[in-house]
Amino acid sequence: MNPPTRVKILRRIGDACTTLFLGFLCAIGLACGGTGSSSTNPSTPSAGQPTFSHVVLLVEENHSYSDVIGNSQMPYFNSLASQYGLAGEYFANAHPSLPNYLMLTTGQIETYDDGFTGTITDDNVVRELVKAGKTWKAYAESIPSAGYLGPDSGNYARDHNPFTYFSDVQNDSSQAANIVPFTQLASDMANHALPQYSFVIPNLLDNAHNGTLAEADAWLQSNIAPLLADSSFQTSGLLIITFDESEQSDIQNGGGQVATLIVSSQAKQGYVSKTMYQHQSTLRLTLAASGVNTFPGMAANAPDMTEFFVGH
Repeated sequence: MNPPTRVKILRRIGDACTTLFLGFLCAIGLACGGTGSSSTNPSTPSAGQPTFSHVVLLVEENHSYSDVIGNSQMPYFNSLASQYGLAGEYFANAHPSLPNYLMLTTGQIETYDDGFTGTITDDNVVRELVKAGKTWKAYAESIPSAGYLGPDSGNYARDHNPFTYFSDVQNDSSQAANIVPFTQLASDMANHALPQYSFVIPNLLDNAHNGTLAEADAWLQSNIAPLLADSSFQTSGLLIITFDESEQSDIQNGGGQVATLIVSSQAKQGYVSKTMYQHQSTLRLTLAASGVNTFPGMAANAPDMTEFFVGH
């Protein structure tokens, strides 16, 4: 074995050990933004938590906060950051991608393996939305077909689509049908048929995973600007844009610092938060903003993000 190869292997072993250790800390609530014990009922959103008719979560890929904020290659993203709310101390939970997508939807890391093919039976965002009578869709770019639960295909990556792992979706064709091609988003906007909760999944070229940040920014401007201009969204819509994880070398709080935006007519303008948040807080926000007050996993004790809205 030559020396460079040996160094790479040792680095990977070291990264794996660090990630596992941070996962242990997450489990006991020390490293993942949990609040620990609280005098407040963890299933009760903060007083004055605004609710919306449409909550949209869009996830980009694999770039640090410093890669993105102030980068001239991302003028549209940075225009949103300066106009709306920016989480200035927001950290992903782990490396690689899948545990972060699962934290955003189950409140748990569940696995550190992007190649995971199992079934997740834990509580999740779909279960809570359905229990509350709320509608949902996952809009996945380059997915082969509606309801597709299979492996990667072209520029579609399954590990960026957490809904495909949930027993609630795998065992119910009516729920699987809510996983649709991204092109359906424009149709749903035109027909005033946006669901309560939307999860937007750009493909590998458009989410900055394989493509450039400039390409990701151009995609956002082409596809998200129309959403923000939609009358029903302007009246009662919330858009959250985050990155699943930072650079692999950034292991602060598990997955490194990432840029996260809170975009809404009810969001404070030009606001930069200094509160530490992680993906479990975004899960809590997406449900609370949808009028749901039961939060899966670590979202039950995660800090509320109400500071981003007018009146807080």
